[in-house]
Amino acid sequence: MFLDPPEIVLVLVVVLVLFGGSQLPKLAKNLGKAQKEFKDGLADGQKEADKAKEAEKAKETAKAAEDADS
Repeated sequence: MFLDPPEIVLVLVVVLVLFGGSQLPKLAKNLGKAQKEFKDGLADGQKEADKAKEAEKAKETAKAAEDADS
């Protein structure tokens, strides 16, 4: 799955030809922003999943306590 150095150079040359030298900084900036937003989205999703697990655990604990009182 990993690229060898000659393959990386080939990809960079193709990107340079397609987008031109003046567009590369803008492209890199946009890719960086997209990567950050993706990571933030993953972190938010994980937080939501953790909250849901905690809520379910609290619900089960409350039900067990209620059953023990009965």
